Amino acid sequence: MNTVLFAHGKESGPQGTKINALSRVARELGWQPLAPDFQGMLDPQQRVAKLLQIAKPLTGPLVLVGSSMGGYVMAEASVHLHPAAMLLLAPAVNIPFYPNPDPIPRAGILQVFHGWQDEIIPPRLVIDWCREHQVPLQLVNDRHALQNSLPLLEEALSRMLSSLDSEPAGLTPSGVNPSVTP
Repeated sequence: MNTVLFAHGKESGPQGTKINALSRVARELGWQPLAPDFQGMLDPQQRVAKLLQIAKPLTGPLVLVGSSMGGYVMAEASVHLHPAAMLLLAPAVNIPFYPNPDPIPRAGILQVFHGWQDEIIPPRLVIDWCREHQVPLQLVNDRHALQNSLPLLEEALSRMLSSLDSEPAGLTPSGVNPSVTP
C-alpha cells in the first residue's frame, strides 16, 4: 500500500488544517494517509522512536510529510525509513537544543517550504540547512503555520505523489539528489 505518513508540529495535532488538506490530496490520488498523534510528546527523539515503530509494518512506497517539529522528526527518521519522497513544512532544523540539530535528510524526492515571516523557526536556519544538504527550498510570503500557502502545498504534494505513481517499479524517482540518498 502506498502511504503518506504525517508528523504534526509541537503544538498541533493529527487533525490540523494542513494534515487534513494534504490527507485529502493523498486519498484522491490513491495513497493511504496516516497521521499519528504526537500530542504531549515534547521530546523530538521520542517522536522519532514512535514514528519508526508505526512505520515498521508499512509496505510499499512511503512519503513523509512533516511540519515544524514534525519536519525535524521526518528528516531524522528518513535515515531509517528510506522514503521515496519527503515534504517538509517550516521544519525545525538547526535548533541548537535539539539532540541532533542537523538531521541529514534522505529521500528520493525532497522539497521544503518555509515562510519568510516565520515567527517560530527563523528562515535563515532553514535556508542554511537546505544549502548544506542541497535540498530544494521554496520560501513563501507566509508565517510559520503556512495557512496562506495551503493551495501551494496541496499542489506540491499532488505533483510529488503523481511523479511517484508514474515511475516504473524498481526505478529511483527522478529528481534524486545523489548526496542525500542512502
